[in-house]
Amino acid sequence: MINPGESKTETSRCVFVIDDKQIIRAMIYYPLTTGRNMAEILRLINALQVTDKEGVATPANWQPGEKVIIPPPQTAEMAEERVNDSSLECTDWYFCKKELK
Repeated sequence: MINPGESKTETSRCVFVIDDKQIIRAMIYYPLTTGRNMAEILRLINALQVTDKEGVATPANWQPGEKVIIPPPQTAEMAEERVNDSSLECTDWYFCKKELK
């Protein structure tokens, strides 16, 4: 990859995360002067695998074993059930986290 304005001949580094269905799931660009962060790349891959398997989202800086974000409720009844569920950590009816088992 060549970044316009940085150099006409030197390539920049880009990490592509491609899933088993050949879909690009993430791209991380690094300047020529900066090395890649392998811990972050592994964290990203773990997070993508968890979101695919569990149907959840992972918050910023998420690490395996930490709480995940569950999808918002689709009905008012589901929202009320969610707020009363003691296994969830809810900021509000639409934003709740849970531990994976």
